[in-house]
Amino acid sequence: MDVDPIPLTPSSSTHFPSCPLPKIDENNTFDSKRPKERVIELLDVLESHVEKLRKEASQLEEDRDQLLSSIDSVRNTDIIGELAENDRDDVNRYADRILSRCLTVEVKILTQRDPLQEEALHQVNHLINGLIMCVKSDADYAKAKCLSYMNACSSHVEEGITDKNFESALLGCTVDDQKRVKKRLQGLLNYFDKLNNVTMIP
Repeated sequence: MDVDPIPLTPSSSTHFPSCPLPKIDENNTFDSKRPKERVIELLDVLESHVEKLRKEASQLEEDRDQLLSSIDSVRNTDIIGELAENDRDDVNRYADRILSRCLTVEVKILTQRDPLQEEALHQVNHLINGLIMCVKSDADYAKAKCLSYMNACSSHVEEGITDKNFESALLGCTVDDQKRVKKRLQGLLNYFDKLNNVTMIP
């Protein structure tokens, strides 16, 4: 059985190691700038740090989802079913332990939304969750549906059709949510590919 290694992207190795956070030097009497200008400049620098932190947290969230997807693909491979009962139990316990450890990691990035954007995101998540529910019963249909959702996220349609209901709901979401949804769908498509590869291996 071959499982593709996950290209985990290390998050900038550390949080701002070579660029310390700015401080206000209230004793600096030689700065010709007005106090407000000095404060605004410092806030601009801090804002860039905040955005970098959000980006790194988003990458960690994506890495976690990819790990969960890979663990799930291994747990569902046909090869496990061919093992002797004792070996199968050992493998399943090992996989469950890794899964449990991965689930102890929680990354939460809050996005400000108005009520309409909250409802739009709820609709999008409902559609994606419905897709996930039918993976085991009809993987081919689920993959085709996932592609139609993915096409709704892009102006360039790669394959198949675009799901207009999903597209309408997605357009009501915030830009951050749209990016996150696209990454989630890409992760699902990668999962389908891994699932197919693992199933096809003799």
